[in-house]
Amino acid sequence: MSRMLCPALVVTALFVAACGSPQPQSGQQAEAPAGSSATLINGAGATFPNPIYSKWFSEYAVLHPGVRINYQPIGSGGGIRQLTSRTVFFGASDMPMTDEQLKAAPGAILHFPTVLGAVVPVYNLEGSPDLKFTGQVLANIYLGKIKKWNDSAIAKLNPGVKLPATDITVVHRSESSGTTFIFVDYLAKVLPEFQKTVGVNSAVNWPVGIGGKGNEGVSGLVTQTPGSIGYVELIYALQNRISFGAVQNAAGEFVKGSPASVTKAAEGAMVPDDFRVSITNAPGAGAYPLSSFTWILLYQEPADKTQAKAMNEFMKWALTEGQKYATDLGYAPLPQNLVMRELMALDKIKVS
Repeated sequence: MSRMLCPALVVTALFVAACGSPQPQSGQQAEAPAGSSATLINGAGATFPNPIYSKWFSEYAVLHPGVRINYQPIGSGGGIRQLTSRTVFFGASDMPMTDEQLKAAPGAILHFPTVLGAVVPVYNLEGSPDLKFTGQVLANIYLGKIKKWNDSAIAKLNPGVKLPATDITVVHRSESSGTTFIFVDYLAKVLPEFQKTVGVNSAVNWPVGIGGKGNEGVSGLVTQTPGSIGYVELIYALQNRISFGAVQNAAGEFVKGSPASVTKAAEGAMVPDDFRVSITNAPGAGAYPLSSFTWILLYQEPADKTQAKAMNEFMKWALTEGQKYATDLGYAPLPQNLVMRELMALDKIKVS
């Protein structure tokens, strides 16, 4: 059954859950009650949401002592693998797990969207011109067919922009990545040849380019390499002050990634009851075509009920109070009706 949505940095973070002690003042770190031992929860996965997760963890730590949660941003693929092997309590991914991955897990895994984000094409050109791209042009750059910045296909989209007659250095992720999944999922939808040649997965065989680890690695390579192009989550482009282009959406408009344009992409999306959905190349005016949910992954029947109860309490806070931090970090908050559905789904997790 599907339902329609209504409109709506790299740090290892510690946070702690409620123990009944007085609430600290804003900015003051709460202390665990004397004689108590903290519950430790480990998680790993996507770098895409790491900025918002880090913010959430630090804010939650101010309010709730008693639980420590360590998150390692190692990429979506790594998070899924570690969750499947039960070396972490929770995983985080920018792509839904496949049916095959779910079947391979030792227990039922539930998906919980946390925020919406944008993957943007970043580039390093002298003068930092504002560029426009179609999906076909981006796909052909990553297929190695468009090799020069002054190629007629790029120049036609950007009249009046002085484009250098230099080689394009293509940068992509080096590890299994949800950010890659979002990027190739979009390119495969707009260019059948890309689907046939590269395909859609968290890790693909790129015909050209150099790899960087994490959104941080791609951002660093693009910053250090004149004439380069890459793809990163929006906040990494903003925080590193890297130029990023507008991308043509399904309505024919050139739109830049922003919380508002990501929200537009989510409007009207049909989200199934298991919350596994792609919203790249979404229809509608103002929609940014490289938009996506990002998910926290939890076992329905976790082995440690103490950890499960603490994580559920955090999730309830993140899905409600925590959403107010999204926009300032370049993400879009979840539509309210989706939040209500997720809060109900959290009740499926066995915490006792």
